[in-house]
Amino acid sequence: MRVETVMLGPETEQYAGDGIKTANLMEIAAAARRLEGLGFDGITAPEAGHDPYLPLAIAAEHTEHVKLATNVAIAFPRSPLVTAQLAWDLQHYSKGRFCVGLGTQVKPHVERRYATPWTGPPGPRLREYVLCMKAMFESFQNGTKPDFKGEHYQFSLCPPFFNPGPIEHPNVPIQIAAVNPYMGRLAGELCDGLRLHPIATFRFTEEVLVPAIAEGAEKAGRGPDAVDLIGAPFLALARDEAGVEAAKLDLKQHIAFYASTPTYHSVLEFHGWMDAAVELHRLSREGQWKALPGVISDAMLDEWAIIATADEFVDRVQERCGHLYSTILLDLPPSLRGDDDWVRETVARLK
Repeated sequence: MRVETVMLGPETEQYAGDGIKTANLMEIAAAARRLEGLGFDGITAPEAGHDPYLPLAIAAEHTEHVKLATNVAIAFPRSPLVTAQLAWDLQHYSKGRFCVGLGTQVKPHVERRYATPWTGPPGPRLREYVLCMKAMFESFQNGTKPDFKGEHYQFSLCPPFFNPGPIEHPNVPIQIAAVNPYMGRLAGELCDGLRLHPIATFRFTEEVLVPAIAEGAEKAGRGPDAVDLIGAPFLALARDEAGVEAAKLDLKQHIAFYASTPTYHSVLEFHGWMDAAVELHRLSREGQWKALPGVISDAMLDEWAIIATADEFVDRVQERCGHLYSTILLDLPPSLRGDDDWVRETVARLK
């Protein structure tokens, strides 16, 4: 199992509506060097109030072999060319270590937060977006005449003046975020990886998304193992049992934030939790962010999360998802992520 982590990820305070932390360039560089030194296979940057691409340019400069990925960049507010250029340059700067991870977000956020038109259903639009990017990469590397025409995007003009030209590592992996089967099939058909949203429980992943990936892969004439299945499970993790109980309360805040969004309610419906889904959505619309965790029961938490003390953690990961993911992303709690010895040993054991 490959092991990734997140750099500049949101903390509990951000999920509770208490604002976003910032980092300077020196802090980003130091964090990237440290994470590579701890043995992680990959470092990711989220789009959770800050741009996800800029920190990875700094990380590319200050690391040598660790993979770098957006986890995830929101596709539709950026045109396919904007994303393709960013990915192409980061792939060049990192000497072939970059993966572009894309997600769709939901209509209200795209229209009202990103101030971008919503032109159609997100699945078919993202499919076209990926195909358009692939046509752009082909043009960048080989000078192929642009000739992509779709319902949402077209790419038919790229004079040499604006073409960034070939690079040493032109195969930029494309990964997409998924919760629902359409995106699973899309990842299986066209993409190099599927980044599971943590709201996808272990059972939902195994029974709904894994078959969808296989279906898409069969359509493309390849095996499902061609798709890197990247899991980012919720973690209730601490040094001792008392800490685990406190971590569970924090984690309920994280889970409830996502579970309040109707787009993710297919997971709650799968488990028979639609009453909770409706209540979470109501509370979010009223801005009652701190009331959300009370809706998440311990039984629900167990379906979503790896709950363990530090000493139990690796064994619990193997039990819950060792058979399921090809890559795991660890968003470790502050109480443990600063313990270099524990992190280094944990990463090595998982790998």
